[in-house]
Amino acid sequence: MAVNLIIPSQADVHAVKGVQIGIASAGIRKAGNKDITVFQFAPDTAIAGVFTTNRFRAAPVQVCETHLASETDVQALIINTGNANAGTGEPGLVDARLTCTELAKILQLRPSQILPFSTGVILEPLPMDKLLGALPAAVSDLQDNNWFNAAHSIMTTDTQPKIHSTQITLDGKTVTMTGISKGAGMIRPNMATMLGFLATDAGIAPELLKEITRDIANKSFNRITIDGDMSTNDSFIIAATGQSGVYVESVASPHYAELFQTLRNAAIDLAQKIVRDGEGATKFITITVEQAKTSEEARKIAYAIAHSPLVKTAFFASDPNLGRILAAIGYAGVDDLDVSHLRLWLGDVLVALNGGRNPDYLESEGKRVMQESEILVRVALDRGDCTETVYTCDFSHEYVTINADYRS
Repeated sequence: MAVNLIIPSQADVHAVKGVQIGIASAGIRKAGNKDITVFQFAPDTAIAGVFTTNRFRAAPVQVCETHLASETDVQALIINTGNANAGTGEPGLVDARLTCTELAKILQLRPSQILPFSTGVILEPLPMDKLLGALPAAVSDLQDNNWFNAAHSIMTTDTQPKIHSTQITLDGKTVTMTGISKGAGMIRPNMATMLGFLATDAGIAPELLKEITRDIANKSFNRITIDGDMSTNDSFIIAATGQSGVYVESVASPHYAELFQTLRNAAIDLAQKIVRDGEGATKFITITVEQAKTSEEARKIAYAIAHSPLVKTAFFASDPNLGRILAAIGYAGVDDLDVSHLRLWLGDVLVALNGGRNPDYLESEGKRVMQESEILVRVALDRGDCTETVYTCDFSHEYVTINADYRS
């Protein structure tokens, strides 16, 4: 039950010049599933990525990192769902490399020009006969605007596809940004059990794109959490094909600021859609911590609130048991925090100040806000000028049901 998740119509999803997408069914986990997706990019496309920091990062993540470090002309992606190829040791690496090798033969590329991605069940070997057998069909399906179908094909426990597409005009030229993401559970920053693919037909210098991708990830996919579990397969890719005729060389380029802002907004929207479709979610919650001494302490407090099962279940019940939020702030690890200066708002309601309950606070007002589907929690620390925002959701009965039945 996604929370206010807007899915654009197919007519509103724009093709990105220099990008083709093909989809096929390998039946990796369920027969008939569209579970193989291939992206092919025009030559000289700049590609950058950020990946999970989990020490058990999956085989495809390791191969992606190796290829991006050694290859300057990545031209294709291969994505499978149903199996994460994680916790599979050396055989998993062999399978990920073989996937690249076999797709490279079909596309007439070098294996290092291909990035592999997997998502699904951990600790099970990839069914390579099924995966490799579906590659020709996926390549045969390559077409200019297959984004809408691709958003469906990369889903696992998602209930809705996640798509963003927009166009802006720069220097009299139309520039397109279109992207898709997947993820619904095992979501935690750095990153989530998520995949995100964002492409633009603007040209961006490769080194600049690396910087942009890191910055954007830190304000989008690295600011979401559903259950605090960090996955093994998280990957976020930005591709810039340069086919629009607009090129950004550096932060000093005339169109850098608008291009960066539009890409960042696209990534934030894709990341928020993951939270809106969180497993069993009924509330979308924004947690902002302001007036912090450092960004690190602001994040600590925001995540302490976002990860607390007691806070999340209170939101599900629409119960303004807001002492749970204060408790989370207190154990967040900011050792010198003076709570006597702290203020806490729930929506537009000032709940706590000067280390305790606001004398004017009415529980009926707290209840009113808790019943809304979108809720803002705002904490002011009175320690500095740093602000951080994290997006999360509530915990419902359905979350437990989904994860109890996931392998069934």
